[in-house]
Parts: sequence; structure tokens; C-alpha cells
Amino acid sequence: MSPLDHVQTKREIEELLARGGLRPRKRFGQHFLIDGNLMRRLAECAELEPGDVVLEVGGGTGGLTDLLVDRVGRVICVEIDTELFSILSERFGRLDNVELICGDVLERKHSLMPAVADALCRHGGRGGVKLVANLPYDIATPLLMNLLVDYLGMSRFCFTVQAEVGDRIVAPPGTKTYGPLSILAQTICAARTIVRIGPQSFWPRPLVDSVMLRLDRRDPPVLDAEALAGFSSLVHGVFEHRRKTLRSALGYVVDDKTRERICAVVDGSTRPEQIAVEEWLRMFENVRQ
Repeated sequence: MSPLDHVQTKREIEELLARGGLRPRKRFGQHFLIDGNLMRRLAECAELEPGDVVLEVGGGTGGLTDLLVDRVGRVICVEIDTELFSILSERFGRLDNVELICGDVLERKHSLMPAVADALCRHGGRGGVKLVANLPYDIATPLLMNLLVDYLGMSRFCFTVQAEVGDRIVAPPGTKTYGPLSILAQTICAARTIVRIGPQSFWPRPLVDSVMLRLDRRDPPVLDAEALAGFSSLVHGVFEHRRKTLRSALGYVVDDKTRERICAVVDGSTRPEQIAVEEWLRMFENVRQ
């Protein structure tokens, strides 16, 4: 096996933590992926190239970072745990192509930490940035929403996440898991599931399954940056009243004239979760008129 393919084992992770008297922290949702084949598969599914810039959220002890640093031009690695950040700094701090950021990747639910936003803006225009990460479960949905809608320089997303969130991303209309995340992700990207992952592949074991996904931003994009923000507002606004019919929900979001124009092309008696992505786009075209 090439040194590029080595993945930290559970024992190596435990040893790194033990040096600092550390254990995985439940408050940060720390579950380390310890299946080497799955870790390599995550890096491989991103189809990394030497000039790529990669965003890794939740660097942990650097197990995934090990697979990235020699394959890409730059790694932006974010870690909220100050003690794990010290481990990352010791291991990667001297490398010119690694930018380590300590803190919560989300400053608020709807905005990224300024240092992360600045890094993405600096590198987003050079062919795009790829997300490659084992995402902490509790931030996955708001983080993905931010990156999908507000950072068009993010060209590919390869990540593991709680199965419930992954299922929402690829859910078809008419299912319980179909919602704003499904609609936005499928509008903006071509999404596919790579593999479903059981709890035994992590340490400590989570109580739920996980899933590995790949999302590729559509080229050309379906909507430009300004339109995408408006489309997101429409979808979220309607889903705030998801138990109502579309006609009723639209009454909270658009004026009566626009509502009637929309209901002339999309059945107003349907529920928001029954409406396919293509119909959401038709609805938005009528909002923009």
C-alpha cells in the first residue's frame, strides 16, 4: 500500500488522543470514520486533481487530511475543537498547502464563519472548491444550504453524513423526507449516493446509519446567484406552511396576482412536498415576471 493510501486506524486515533489526555467529545458529535476502505473511497469519489482546493470540515485527528494533502493544491481544514486543532497544527501546520482554521464553521445558522467565507472567496474563482469531509451531524444541513446557495465556487461536494440528512438530499417528491434541502440540492446539483455506512465503521459508534454522497454543481447552472437566492426564499417560505395546500401556502409568500398566475401552471390543491423540482422552477419563473 502506498503511503498516500494509509488511513489512521482506530488504535492510531486513540493514541493521538491519549497523548493529550483526550476522548471523543459528545458535545461536538465526534465520530471518527475508522474504515480505511471507506475513507479512501471518500477521497477517490471526489476525483481530486493536483490543482484542486478542498474544504474539509471537522478535521479531527487528520485521518482524511492525510489523504488530501499530497493530492491537491490546497486544503482548507476547519476544526471547532481546540484540542484537536492542536493535533492538526502539530501534524500539518508546517505545510504550505494546508490552511488550518479553528472555530465553528457556522457563525450563525445562515452564515459561515468569516475566516472560512474569506478562504472560499479567495480560492473559489480558480476552478472551484471541492468539499471533502466527514461532516459533523448537527451542522450538516445548514452548512450544505449555505455552501449550495451562497458559494457558487463550490463545484463538488463529497461527504459522509447522517443517513437521515442524506436521504433528504436525494428524496423524490411525495415522500416524507422531501423538502427544501431536497429541492435546492437537486436544482443546483446532480446528486447520487455512493454507499450506505453502518455504525460499526465509526468510533465511537453512532446510534444511526450514515451515508456517503457526491453532489456535482450543474454546469451551466440552472439559476444564477441572484435568482438562486430568490428561489431559495420561495421554497423555504412555502415550506413554512407545508401542511397547507400550495394555494394557501403561497398566500403567505407572494401577492394574490402572482399566486393566481402560479396556480394556473401548477395545481394549487397539491401540498408543497408533492411538487417536483421542475414545477418549483416553473413557479419561480412566474414569481419573477
